Amino acid sequence: MIGSYKPWMKVVSSILLVIGGIFAAFPILWMVCSSFKANEAIFSWPPKFIDKTAGVHAYLEVLTDPEKIRFFINSYIVAGCVVAVTLFIGILAAYGFSRFEFPGKELFNSIVVGVQAIPPIVLLIPYMGMIVAMKLFDTYLALILTYLVMTLPYCILMMTGYFNTLSRELDEAVLVDGGSRWKALWSILVPISLPGMVSVAMYTFMQAWNEYLFALALTQSTSMRTVPIGINLLMGQHGYDWSQMMAMSVLGSVPVLVLFLFFQKYFIAGMSSGGVKG
Repeated sequence: MIGSYKPWMKVVSSILLVIGGIFAAFPILWMVCSSFKANEAIFSWPPKFIDKTAGVHAYLEVLTDPEKIRFFINSYIVAGCVVAVTLFIGILAAYGFSRFEFPGKELFNSIVVGVQAIPPIVLLIPYMGMIVAMKLFDTYLALILTYLVMTLPYCILMMTGYFNTLSRELDEAVLVDGGSRWKALWSILVPISLPGMVSVAMYTFMQAWNEYLFALALTQSTSMRTVPIGINLLMGQHGYDWSQMMAMSVLGSVPVLVLFLFFQKYFIAGMSSGGVKG
């Protein structure tokens, strides 16, 4: 009896997956199509994916506007720095959790996990007070330090789990040959851990690239705004520039899409191997 239901289960599962895929892809498809329309044609009835107003005028307006280009530059600078610092500090901390026993290890590990459980919005006002007190308001450093608090716990947990899957004999072989712990980490373990590092780097980049709340609260001048805030600024008092908003949204999605397309095998391998193990 059970075997007779298997073909039907596969058919139903396939249909549900197709419906889910269409549901997930439709907003993206509509965003891309809308980015090529004139502003007034986006809400025309009946709706059309492509109409006679189609063109690249919205992209030209975005890519030739120095102010909007600045939004992308800011996002790249902040996200790139957050990824680099997160990986460096996270790898060192993960190596310590994986290879050493020290007083308070379980407590520190609990704190790392606990930080992940705190909703970021709860920390908004305390962070604003700290950033203003340190005179970092409206600077790259304000965003980078804030995002590190969000990304480091995930990096430490993932890389600790990944290092736990690697034999301690690798470290011992380097030490026997006269090398140091530092050499064992960066010359042996880090190259082997590339899949885990890629998955952490992609997660970190997406977090920093897409973050809106803190970018809005901790920056003020237009020259310091990031892409999510730049898209929001296109909402005027009396009307929205929908075509440019869609064009900026498409351009803002490209870096993450490109990263995933090029590094998806590492990302999947890293996610599957990065479970925290004792």
